[in-house]
Amino acid sequence: MQLKLLFSGELKIVQDLAHAIWPETFQEILTPNQITFMLEWMYNLETLENQAKEGHQFYLLSTKEKAIGFIGIQPFHPNKNELKIHKIYVLPSAQGSGAGKKLLILAKEIAIEYGIEKLVLNVNRFNKAVTFYQHLGFNIDREENIAIGNGFWMEDYAMSLTI
Repeated sequence: MQLKLLFSGELKIVQDLAHAIWPETFQEILTPNQITFMLEWMYNLETLENQAKEGHQFYLLSTKEKAIGFIGIQPFHPNKNELKIHKIYVLPSAQGSGAGKKLLILAKEIAIEYGIEKLVLNVNRFNKAVTFYQHLGFNIDREENIAIGNGFWMEDYAMSLTI
């Protein structure tokens, strides 16, 4: 598996992966309408481009055959000693292959390079990824209910890993 930092003009790959991953990942958690709303809100190219301008770094994980996952991180956010993992997704067909762990190791290595002491992320409370993160040492810090518009909510755990 190979990792590559994506540049602004390459963010369509992130959008395409999100559209391939989300419907299956969230089919038992969110309604189809909420999935569509969130994909249009979070993964339109203008939003991704703006995030890149604001300091988000997007990394693509690929095999020799195809792109299988991505991570979007932001060092020194929300606090100076934290690296925020905004997005981390792997194709369902690649889950269990070590792909997600490889993406989290990358985030940890980047945090260490910057002298950052903690990784933080939000995950839907009903997502099976919660146990994956816990297995890798993340702790649940609190529950967050975030109104995102159109009557939809993100019902998350805020999680962290001290490095």
